[in-house]
Amino acid sequence: MSLENLLEWRRSYRKFDESKSLSKEDIDEILSSIKFASCANNRQYLRFISVESRDVVLEIFENTKWAASLADNMGRPKEGERPVYFIAILSDEEKKLRFNGIDEGLVISNLTLTAAEKGIGSCIIGSVSDKKMREILNYEDKYSCEVVIAFGYPKVKSSIKEIDAGEDQSYYLDEDGNYIVPKYKIKDLVRRI
Repeated sequence: MSLENLLEWRRSYRKFDESKSLSKEDIDEILSSIKFASCANNRQYLRFISVESRDVVLEIFENTKWAASLADNMGRPKEGERPVYFIAILSDEEKKLRFNGIDEGLVISNLTLTAAEKGIGSCIIGSVSDKKMREILNYEDKYSCEVVIAFGYPKVKSSIKEIDAGEDQSYYLDEDGNYIVPKYKIKDLVRRI
């Protein structure tokens, strides 16, 4: 797959084929992408928890919120559609710099692109409670968890629809239950000089 096609395919997926688990090899390759992420001052203050236990995956799932743009929990995966794997990203509060969001974004991009290359979908979830994640995952006090990434083989499609500036950019479901993600045209986002 070309890089452009890979970038286009790597959307947020919120419905997974729960009957298909990720192989150990795929998980290892996804995790290996962490070492290639740039980070400010090479501090490497982020830590990761690879949640491979089905019971813990389901416990994390029960403590996340999904698809805020869709009403009535329409975007929340149902039984048979839930993720099969999570990565929790922990931030060392003592070491992080003002670039912390950038560092997280860079590593998240590596993780999700590596998964996408294998046909594995992902969803970045920021609607998590550090207190609840700490109870489930039992990590040190100096760390906080503000984001988890859900993974699995997608059961639906997710595609981009180009829109004009000012149009509603909220994602929505089409008549077949696939995600449509409106994106502004490059000419409306980039000023060339």
